[in-house]
Amino acid sequence: MIFPVNKPVSCVLQVVNCIHPDNEKSPEIQVKVLNCDTISQVKEKILDAIYKNVPHSHRQKASDMDLEWRQGRGQRTILMDEDLSTKIESDWKRLNMLSHYQVPDNSVMALVPKQVTAYNSVNNSTVSRTSASKYENMIKYTGSPDSLRSRTPMITPDLESGVKVWHLVKNHEHGDQKEGDRGSKMVSEIYLTRLLATKGTLQKFVDDLFETIFSTAHRGSALPLAIKYMFDFLDEQADKHSIHDPHVRHTWKSNCLPLRFWVNVIKNPQFVFDIHKSSITDACLSVVAQTFMDSCSTSEHRLGKDSPSNKLLYAKDIPSYKSWVERYYSDIGKMPAISDQDMNAYLAEQSRMHVNEFNSMSSLSEIYSYVGKYTEEIVCALEQDDAARKQRLSFKLEQVVAFMSLES
Repeated sequence: MIFPVNKPVSCVLQVVNCIHPDNEKSPEIQVKVLNCDTISQVKEKILDAIYKNVPHSHRQKASDMDLEWRQGRGQRTILMDEDLSTKIESDWKRLNMLSHYQVPDNSVMALVPKQVTAYNSVNNSTVSRTSASKYENMIKYTGSPDSLRSRTPMITPDLESGVKVWHLVKNHEHGDQKEGDRGSKMVSEIYLTRLLATKGTLQKFVDDLFETIFSTAHRGSALPLAIKYMFDFLDEQADKHSIHDPHVRHTWKSNCLPLRFWVNVIKNPQFVFDIHKSSITDACLSVVAQTFMDSCSTSEHRLGKDSPSNKLLYAKDIPSYKSWVERYYSDIGKMPAISDQDMNAYLAEQSRMHVNEFNSMSSLSEIYSYVGKYTEEIVCALEQDDAARKQRLSFKLEQVVAFMSLES
């Protein structure tokens, strides 16, 4: 089949009917795609639709599959990001999109096991003959060649010839810097309306997340004892050292819980859930995480005409979020204190419940690595603490360090 050369394309929503790779007799699955999607992007969208209720670690990988366009009279065509029909102009190569193959709406697609095509064979021999070491270095830092094709807009160097690969926009590296700055500002302004619309769609979910995190009792879930115990400890230390500045106390609590724990979870949901975090998802979560951090800050949120769009998106919401954080800290301060006995019992119960989920020896090894690095400082601090002196903690710690040194 002869395909037309690539021309500028406006993105149009269309539907492809996908055959389940594990059961071709099952009903076809409709998947929404864009005609300006690369083939790798189409594969990812199809896999997301087919395996939407399956953990990511149990899914088929797009890099192991080929996209097969099934037309009438048994005609089948393998679609690829790059093949012999790919358009090359000067030192630019454009990735193939659905529009490149003129795939109509409601076409039938199937994901089939990866095949070795003549184009791949030529590519592989070229790589091994001309730039094997360069290829290995790129794999080391960026992953498989398929992963190089998964982002949009896309600019990557072609492995075999140094040709720059692009998808929607060419990145002209040698243009005038001021002109480039004006262009970036223009693009930002153009997309700001779209960003605001997207923000409106997600607003309820972001509000629910922040409200859940900054509530002492949300939907029947009680505040973990450890949070109350830790916040009281910070307040005791502030009183002990005559630190009465409320901003300092607020910052200590923010650094211990929201900024140390929650930002990490918001930014990296794959730590908690068996999912794949794409580069686009990562960028979106970065905006939410930045808003979260700004909400925990005591400094004034100043914005100007040159502020980035991600800061402008939630500018009007941050004062409300800040009030939620302050109320949260205040509510915790008003709660009854947690005794050492209750805290120890709580920790023992939690340890018993999760005894098979963690490697305690690995945790102890990590703690010892920290202790070994700061032994003198820790021993000095223990010797100056009355409670620690009564329990001879500095002497016991020195014994542990000496024993571990002999063992190693």
